[in-house]
Amino acid sequence: MTVSLSTVEDKTRATIGVRLFTVLAWVPERRALRRVHSSHPAEYPVGGEKTVEVAAGWLDRCITGQEPYFGPDSAAVREIFADHELIDRLGCGAVINVPVVDDDGRTLGVLNILDAEGSYDDESVDAARSLAPLAVPALREILETR
Repeated sequence: MTVSLSTVEDKTRATIGVRLFTVLAWVPERRALRRVHSSHPAEYPVGGEKTVEVAAGWLDRCITGQEPYFGPDSAAVREIFADHELIDRLGCGAVINVPVVDDDGRTLGVLNILDAEGSYDDESVDAARSLAPLAVPALREILETR
C-alpha cells in the first residue's frame, strides 16, 4: 500500500512540526518542479509548476547532490525563494527542503517543510531526511502517470 502525501505531511507535522508543507515532483526534461501536494492549496495550488529560478546553489544541492537545504531564518528564506513575502505572511521563517530519492538513485522530488523562524535545527533536518523515503512510492506513481 502506497503511503499518501497527506500521510507524509501528517508524520512530518507530528515529528518536527510544520506550517507550510508542499511536495514538488522533479521534471528533469524541463528542469522544472511541479507541485503535487500542498497544505495551503489556496496560496500554493497543486499543479503549479516553476522552472527553478531559485538561488543557483539550491538546484545543485537538493536535486543534483541529493542533500537537504536548511534555512534557519527569514534571511535564508529570502535568499532562496522568490515568493518569500507570501511565505513570511504565512508565518514561516525557517525551511527544510529534503530531496526524495528513488531506490535507483533518481531524484523524484522535494519535500518543502516550513515553520516559524527558529523552529528547526540540525536534528530537525535529520528527522526530515528520515521521512523523505515515505514519499517515494507516491511520487514514483505520480511521475509514471504523467
